[in-house]
Order: sequence, then structure tokens, then C-alpha cells
Amino acid sequence: MKISKLIPVAPALLFLTACAEPVPEDDGLPGLPVEVTEELIAMVEPTQSLSSVRILPEDGCYWYRYSGPVETTYLPLRTTEGRRICSEQAAEIAAAAEAERLAAEAAAADAEAAGLGT
Repeated sequence: MKISKLIPVAPALLFLTACAEPVPEDDGLPGLPVEVTEELIAMVEPTQSLSSVRILPEDGCYWYRYSGPVETTYLPLRTTEGRRICSEQAAEIAAAAEAERLAAEAAAADAEAAGLGT
């Protein structure tokens, strides 16, 4: 095939790829995404990213998304003294939210199995 025939096709392909919907990222991490409060900001060691913070129901601690040169992972959010930031109340809230999410997934699976899926 000649290159002169491919030149008009290239802009069309670029146009079509611009119409594609972005796929939401699923990090697979359980827990509850939380809004970062001023109180939390005051406690946190400043080199940690607060753009994506979660509370895990297993430990009741805050975790933040760390994007390193090789991988992206969640690490425990720490104070300026190096201590993990945890809360019993936060653990209860996160556990309740996780249980609610699992119940909704189970109900959707049951509905689909019964032929009532959307």
C-alpha cells in the first residue's frame, strides 16, 4: 500500500480515538475513599500525596496513593513524627461502608442469577 493512501486515514483514526470513553481505574483496594480535612492535613508529613486517601476497615488507618518510578501502590499515611494515622471510629465507618458495598454486590449477583438483571 502506498503512503499517499495512508495519509488521509491517519487523521480519521486520531479523530475516532478521541471519541473513546476513558476506562475508570480500578485499583482493587478495599476501603473507603475519604475527603481530606484540614485537621488531617495538619498532622500529615508534607511529602505524602493527599490526592487519593482511603481508610481500610482492617486497621482503621489512613492510606495514601503513592506513585513511584516503577509502580503505584497505597502506603500508610504518617504524621510528621512517622506514626501511622489511625482511628477506631474511621475503622467502624470503613467497615460499614465495605459491608454495604459487599451486600449490594451480592444483591446484584442474586438478581442477575434470578434473571432480573438490568
